[in-house]
Amino acid sequence: MTDEQIVLLGGLWLTPSTWDAVVADLAGRGRRAVAVDLGGATLDDQVDAVLAVVDAAGGASVVVGHSAAVALAWLVADKRPARVAKVVMIGGFPKADGETYADFFPAENGMMAFPGWAPFEGADSADLTPAAREEFAAAAVPVPEGVSTATVHLSDERRYDVPVVLVCPEFSPAEAREWIDAGELPELARAKHVELVDIDSGHWPQLTRPADLARILADA
Repeated sequence: MTDEQIVLLGGLWLTPSTWDAVVADLAGRGRRAVAVDLGGATLDDQVDAVLAVVDAAGGASVVVGHSAAVALAWLVADKRPARVAKVVMIGGFPKADGETYADFFPAENGMMAFPGWAPFEGADSADLTPAAREEFAAAAVPVPEGVSTATVHLSDERRYDVPVVLVCPEFSPAEAREWIDAGELPELARAKHVELVDIDSGHWPQLTRPADLARILADA
């Protein structure tokens, strides 16, 4: 089994258990993966939780961010560019310095709850069965406002040297390339090594296509 670990960061409302099938598949491929519990009241808390895992590794880490946590993975690359071998971004894009982390829905009583499926109808959720949707909603963990409304702070331009793999689920690699070339994704436009990889899934491939996603991560 390789010493290089794969660090898995789930998107909004997700628990580490949503990666279980991916972790098991990766283990069968001889790859060591850990899903980080992104508890904590602030974005800094989440960054510190991931940094603790990266710093404790014997070697370099491949940091995988899903959806909003793509920005978290990129923050970790900014903090530890020498210890992050690669950043894999699944269904999301890194935020630029000064942008808000994930203020997508209103918070109530300091928490941003899962808003239901209406905002995700279409390509995002087309491959989720009714039972999977019910299970997702029942297990969804509200996101602290101190995370969702936090400002992203990036400071080390060595992050642009860290290779990036952008996994494209509900959008295509061609669309992603158009957005990068148009300047809509400035952090990716400045990254020196960006590989675009397609996956035939909705927004949550770790739930609907875990074997395909594990293969992509193992190849990365």
